[in-house]
Amino acid sequence: MSTNPHAHENLIDSDTGKMGMWLFLFTELFLFGGLFLVYAVMRTKYAADFHHAALELNAFVGATNTVALLFSSMTVAMSLTAIQQQKSGKAIGLIFITLLLAGVFMVNKYFEWGHKFSLHLYPGSDVMKTLPHGEIVFFGLYFMMTGLHAVHVLIGGILLTLVMFKIGSGKIRHDHFLMHENSALYWHLVDLIWIFIFPLLYLIT
Repeated sequence: MSTNPHAHENLIDSDTGKMGMWLFLFTELFLFGGLFLVYAVMRTKYAADFHHAALELNAFVGATNTVALLFSSMTVAMSLTAIQQQKSGKAIGLIFITLLLAGVFMVNKYFEWGHKFSLHLYPGSDVMKTLPHGEIVFFGLYFMMTGLHAVHVLIGGILLTLVMFKIGSGKIRHDHFLMHENSALYWHLVDLIWIFIFPLLYLIT
C-alpha cells in the first residue's frame, strides 16, 4: 500500500490555513464586539439622543444593503460548492455576482455618507458641535462602525477578485481551494457584522 507524502503535506497545510483564518476571524469579532459594547453603554446613557439621531439614517438604504450582503453570502457559498464540483466557470460567475452585490453595497454607502456630509453631519463639523452630546456620540459611532465595515467589504472584494483570477488560471481547483474557502469565510464575517450593525444603527426605537 503506497502513500502520497505530498497529499499528506497539503492536508496539514490546509488544516493550518483554516485554523489561522479562524483565529483571525475571532480577532475581528473582538474588534467589532468592543465597538458594539461601547455602543450599548452609550445608548443606555443617551437613549433619547440616539433615537433622535437615528432618524437621520435611511432605513430603506440600510435594508437594501442588508439584502445585498445576504444574497452575496449565498452566492459566495455557492461558488465554493461549484469549485468542489469542478465547475470552475460557474464558480467564477458566482463570485462575479458576489462582487456586483458588494458594489451595490458600496455605492449605497457612498451616497449615504455623501448625504451626511452635505448636511454637515460628520465629526468635527460646525453643525455637529451644536448637537447634544448623545447625538455627537451616535454619529461618531455611526461613522466608525460603518466606515470600518466598509473597509472590510473592500478587503473582501479584493480577496474574492484574486480568487476569481486564480480559478481562471487553474491555481484554485477542486483539490486545492484553501484561499477560496478562507475568502468565503471572511465574506461571511463581513455579512455577519452588518447584520448586527443594521438594527443597532438604523432600527432604534
